[in-house]
Amino acid sequence: MTTALRHVHFIGICGTAMGAVAAAMRAQGFTVTGSDAAVYPPMSTFLEGKGIKLSEGYKPENIPADADLIVVGNAISRGNPEIEAVLNRKLYYLSLPETLKQFFLRGKHNLVVSGTHGKTTTTALLAWILQSAGLNPAYMIGGIAKNLGQGCSLHDAKHTVIEGDEYDTAFFDKRSKFVHYLPELVVVNNIEFDHADIFDDLDAIKLSFRRLLNIVPENGMVLINGDDANCIAVAEGCRAQLVEVGFSPNAGRHIREVSYDPRGSHFTLLDTRFTIQLVGEYNVRNAAMAISAAHFYGIPLADIAKAVAAFEGVKRRQEVRGEVRGITVIDDFGHHPTAIRETLRGLRHQYPGRRLWAIFEPRSNTTRRAVFQHELPAALAEADGIILAQVARQEQIATDDRLDPAHVIADIAATGKPAFYEPGVDAIIARLRPLVKERDVIAILSNGGFGGIHERLLKEL
Repeated sequence: MTTALRHVHFIGICGTAMGAVAAAMRAQGFTVTGSDAAVYPPMSTFLEGKGIKLSEGYKPENIPADADLIVVGNAISRGNPEIEAVLNRKLYYLSLPETLKQFFLRGKHNLVVSGTHGKTTTTALLAWILQSAGLNPAYMIGGIAKNLGQGCSLHDAKHTVIEGDEYDTAFFDKRSKFVHYLPELVVVNNIEFDHADIFDDLDAIKLSFRRLLNIVPENGMVLINGDDANCIAVAEGCRAQLVEVGFSPNAGRHIREVSYDPRGSHFTLLDTRFTIQLVGEYNVRNAAMAISAAHFYGIPLADIAKAVAAFEGVKRRQEVRGEVRGITVIDDFGHHPTAIRETLRGLRHQYPGRRLWAIFEPRSNTTRRAVFQHELPAALAEADGIILAQVARQEQIATDDRLDPAHVIADIAATGKPAFYEPGVDAIIARLRPLVKERDVIAILSNGGFGGIHERLLKEL
């Protein structure tokens, strides 16, 4: 079927992953067109620069008469005029993960990094280690790796490093995206409940990870978090070679002699001393997973250590956005209670003796709900002062199912820490401005743009 394909049309082309795959297919010689609800820079100019014709808005006439394949984005649902036209015209369509499998992953050594937390950092570090070793891997990362300068490069390569998301594939395929990625090696960083909009409970998530491990070949490799009971349970019966990585002495890859300072984290693994510029236990674990994966592919440990030491991290992961009057403003993608807690603990190591503020926007499909009503106070209380914003798009969730920010703040305030609920960015800045002082660190936690709060806060301070 694929040999006859010439013209590919992407519905929802301006998504980061969709745009990257569209550009890669154009580079392979396909005619590529696409549409999206909103078409704007930088993605629009990037795609147009590749010779891809874009249409703004979804209309049946956007789909060219000669389109051989339609790639359907994850955000597209029934009722979309273009989808209805595709179904009515009985056109050939695939999800984005299926497209990756069909055109980029078959016959390759695919290294898939999965887990509730740490996927992006671990994927970026693993891709960087392979790049530093001269393997020139293809990669697809859910963020911008600072060392690589981008999040995606789908060139023709022997190895592909790909972030394995457990979120669903498309409106017509509710399996996790990662089951399409033909893994030879799988990393499972951790497994917790998340994505309450598509998973009913933790057991449903564990089933999805079992499906992933069930397609790793016998000559492949599975690396799991040996300190996580959910990971151990999911790996039971796995037919591939299995190695536990963790702080437990029983782990096959035992992480030892961990220490932290403001410059980063230091640890021993495989009888080799490693230093990474990132701080915190979870970043040590992310690094240990990437090191173990690279070791499986025969990269010398000395070369791995050199690459790890040079790794600068990922944008929006503990990223310093600016400093004014001695106050440091940090941007972080953290949105799950575990990620928030570990990020704040890591910042304690990086900025010892300094007062730490946490400003959190409940924006993800899970944190907008009441699922983590009781976990969020403990996670946020790792900071010295806390401000919670209004639940994003709160009108989409019934009051009974929605997170109650005022209740979260009341629980934190009961511990004696300054804690405030301020609905919008203006109110947050007005509340924070008289409270902060020199040497304070402000961590802004959101998986969205948060109304441009970073720049506005730096300006106001």
